[in-house]
Amino acid sequence: MTGTVYITGTAAYLPNRPVANDDMERILGQLGDKPSRARRTVLRSNGIETRYYCIDPETLQPTHSNANMTAAAIRGLAEDGFALEQTDCLACGTSIADQLMPSHASMVHGELGLPPLEAVATTGVCLSGLAALKYAYLGVAAGLHRNAVAAGSELSSAMMSARNLRTESDIAVDVLERSGELAFDRDFLRWMLSDGAGAFVLEPQPRAGRLNLRIDWIEMFSYAGTMETCMYAGAVKHEDGSLAGWNRMTPQERERNTVLAVRQDVKLLNEHVMHYTVEKPLRSLIEKRGLRAADIDWFLPHYSSKFFRDKVYASMLLAGVDVPQQRWFTNLPWKGNVGSASMYIILDEFRRSERLQRGQRLLCYVPESGRFATGFMHLTVV
Repeated sequence: MTGTVYITGTAAYLPNRPVANDDMERILGQLGDKPSRARRTVLRSNGIETRYYCIDPETLQPTHSNANMTAAAIRGLAEDGFALEQTDCLACGTSIADQLMPSHASMVHGELGLPPLEAVATTGVCLSGLAALKYAYLGVAAGLHRNAVAAGSELSSAMMSARNLRTESDIAVDVLERSGELAFDRDFLRWMLSDGAGAFVLEPQPRAGRLNLRIDWIEMFSYAGTMETCMYAGAVKHEDGSLAGWNRMTPQERERNTVLAVRQDVKLLNEHVMHYTVEKPLRSLIEKRGLRAADIDWFLPHYSSKFFRDKVYASMLLAGVDVPQQRWFTNLPWKGNVGSASMYIILDEFRRSERLQRGQRLLCYVPESGRFATGFMHLTVV
C-alpha cells in the first residue's frame, strides 16, 4: 500500500526577456541567404506569440546551460518556502542534456551545491519531465524519501541556433529550395520550441496555509512497439523507418547530415498523434481508472501548437471524455512550447492564478511524438 503524495510547491524559470515572433529569426540566426519560408506559416498555425531563449538578445551569445537554468527553477522552490538543503531525492527530465555524461541530474545537483541525495535523470522527449515526476512521486509514496524535487527543462535554442545548423544550410540549400516539404520538415521546429524550466516539491503531507495538489495517479503509455520514430535528434532516419545513430557515423557523415538537429516526420505526426496520444490512452484510463469527464474540473493540456487544440478535443470526444474547452488552461501563446518543462510551467502559473478551489480535480495531458507515447496525471486540490 502506497502513501499519499502532494505537490506542495511549484516554481518556473524562463530565461531573459520574452521573444516576439518578428524577433525570432534575428536571435536564432538566419539559415542561408534568405529568410525562412516556413516561419510565418508555422507561427500562424501554432498560435505562439512570445517565447524565451537562453540567448542574449543583444550580443546573441548563450546565457545559460540546461543545468544552471534547471537549478534556477529549483531555487525558486526555496522562495516558495522549501528548504533545499533537506532534499532527499532529485529527479530531472529533459530531452537533450548539456552533455552525454554525466547525467543531467548530476549536473543540476552540482549547480545547486546541495548535500548528498539521490539524483536520477530521465530522458526521452516531452514525457521525460513527467517521468521524472513519477519517479519522485513513487519514491515518496513508498516511504523511501521524506520529500523529492522533480524538474523538467529544455534548452531547445542551442539545437535551433544557426551556429549549429549552418553546415546543413551551406550543403543542402539547393535541396531545401527544390523541396518545400523537406524545408518544412527541417525548418518548422525552429519556430515551435523554446527554453525554460520548472520544478515541483513532493511531500507526504500537505503544507498548511496554501493550496496543495494531491497526486491521485500518473499513467504513461508507450506505443513504440507498433509505431516507428517520429521526432528524433542525433540520428538519421532511413526509408524503412529505422534510425542510424550518431555513433555509427564518421565525423564527416555527422557534419554532412547535421545529426544534432532536431527533426520530425510531419506526415507521420499528423496521421497518428491524436489516436496514440489522446483517444487510445483515454479509453484505457476509462477502463482502468474509471475516468469520467463529469469528474474533471480543469483540463491542462500540453500541446505544441494551437493547430492541435481542436484535434485534441475531437479525439477526447471519440474516447468519451468531453471536457468543454472553457475548462481548459494553457499558457502556450505567451510561454511557448517548452517540451518536458511545459507541464511544470503550466501548473505553476495555474496554481498562482487564484482559479483553483479546494476539492477541484485536474487532468493533465502530456503527449510525446518521439516514438508515440503519452502521459496523464490526475490531481486534486487540497
